Amino acid sequence: MKFNIALLAGDGIGPEVIEQAVKVSDAVAKKFGHEITWKPALTGAAAIDAVGEPYPDETHEVCANADAVLFGAIGHPKFDNDPSAPVRPEQGLLKMRKKLGLFANVRPTFTFPSLLDKSPLKQERIEGTDLVFLRELTGGIYFGEKGRRDEGETAYDNCVYTRKEVQRLAKKGFELAMSRSKKLCCVDKANVLETSRLWRETVQAMEKDYPEVEVSYEFVDAVAMRLVQWPNSYDVLITENLFGDILTDEASVISGSMGLMPSASMGADIALFEPIHGSYPQATGLNIANPMATVLSAAMMFETAFNLPEEGKAIRDAVNKALAEGIVTEDLADGGKAYGTKEVGDWLAANV
Repeated sequence: MKFNIALLAGDGIGPEVIEQAVKVSDAVAKKFGHEITWKPALTGAAAIDAVGEPYPDETHEVCANADAVLFGAIGHPKFDNDPSAPVRPEQGLLKMRKKLGLFANVRPTFTFPSLLDKSPLKQERIEGTDLVFLRELTGGIYFGEKGRRDEGETAYDNCVYTRKEVQRLAKKGFELAMSRSKKLCCVDKANVLETSRLWRETVQAMEKDYPEVEVSYEFVDAVAMRLVQWPNSYDVLITENLFGDILTDEASVISGSMGLMPSASMGADIALFEPIHGSYPQATGLNIANPMATVLSAAMMFETAFNLPEEGKAIRDAVNKALAEGIVTEDLADGGKAYGTKEVGDWLAANV
């Protein structure tokens, strides 16, 4: 099979971890007889520096015409530390999601047997954790009307959802639950927010179409608490944009490192795959960043975008072997030998 993949390295450690995912993907392609054409394009701070726009039209064309998008990370301190900056890298991310129609962010959280002691939570609380968040990605407060009034003394951000936006995300949630353990949790704040009441009543109306799925409804603050108490009690969770942004970051540390968790952003026509971590500018160029989340994002790409589970499994097996044998970067070395970003990538590619 032949694949055209848009390659958006981004900022900070993005280019370094993307390089390793490319190595591993090329190794998989060679092993299984596929051909990958990589289409690099600019985004984030790198794109602002080059053309003044965080998601240029040229980048959008590359992504729109690709079979999938593999994405690194965006962000730079010079924008983070300047509240008045008129253009920001994150604006490019929101624009990309909207223009490509990437409405469903799929973020799994699972544990690795060899790393159970690395988690900040007790082993007995996290063992067996294997959950997936589906976060709505193109609506809600991030895309609602925002501004200032009263001569700048009052700020507002409107959270708006339509029933159709909730339905399309919930449909993916129900379908995913059917393929797993048939448990679905709708996360909202229906005791306070009107948008959450719309979410809840919409999902309730869809239950009849999926009679085998056990559906629960929980407030976001309760879920935030239970994620650190009994994360293995959850399977598939669906929620709106802001809640999902916060909860998925909380869930990501259960495994022991943010450098381990992949994600996908799904649309009707294309999907984007990226690690959940940020650009980690302090580590840029130091060859210390953990590339495994990006490599596992490539595994998700083979499995989800291309329907090639064996290829994805080959990557996951290599990652699990590396973790078991201690071929890890400094965030997981725990006083032992730490390997560089490139060395880990080379090892994984050689062991696919």
